Amino acid sequence: MRVADLVTASVLLLVGGVVVFDAVGIGIGWGTDGPKSGFFPFWLGMLLIAACALILGQAARRVDAKPFVRREQLGPVLKVLWPAVALVVLTLSLGLYVSAALYTGFYMRWIGRHSWLAVLAVAVLFPLATFFIFEKWFLVPMPKGPLEAWLGQ
Repeated sequence: MRVADLVTASVLLLVGGVVVFDAVGIGIGWGTDGPKSGFFPFWLGMLLIAACALILGQAARRVDAKPFVRREQLGPVLKVLWPAVALVVLTLSLGLYVSAALYTGFYMRWIGRHSWLAVLAVAVLFPLATFFIFEKWFLVPMPKGPLEAWLGQ
C-alpha cells in the first residue's frame, strides 16, 4: 500500500506542477475586471501540490507490507476497469453519446441488475440530457459518431 501511495502522490504532484506552470503562463494576478484566467487553476494546483506533499510525507514514514490489492479483490476492480476501457475505445468510433448509452445500459444491467425498463430509460435519457446540456445550451462540441452524423448533428 505504501508504494501505491508514493507513486500516486508523486504523479498527482507532477500534475499539480503542470497546472501551476500553465496557470502562471496565462496570468494568476488580479486584473481590473477581476481575477485573471489562471487565478483559480493556480490555487487549485497549489492545493493539489500541498495535499500530495503531505501524503508523500506520511507514506514515506509509514512502514507496512500490506499489498495494494489482494488476489480476491482484483475481480471487482477489473469489473469496473474493463467497461471503462470499452467506453473510451467505443467513444473513438461511435461517439460519446452512443458509447455512454451502451456503457450505462451495460453497467446498470450487469453490475446493478436493474430491470430492463430502468436500464433502457436511463441509457437513453442520460446521453440525451447530456447532448442537450453540452451541445445545445453550452455550445460545447463532444465527440460524435456515425449516428449523430446520420441525424445531421
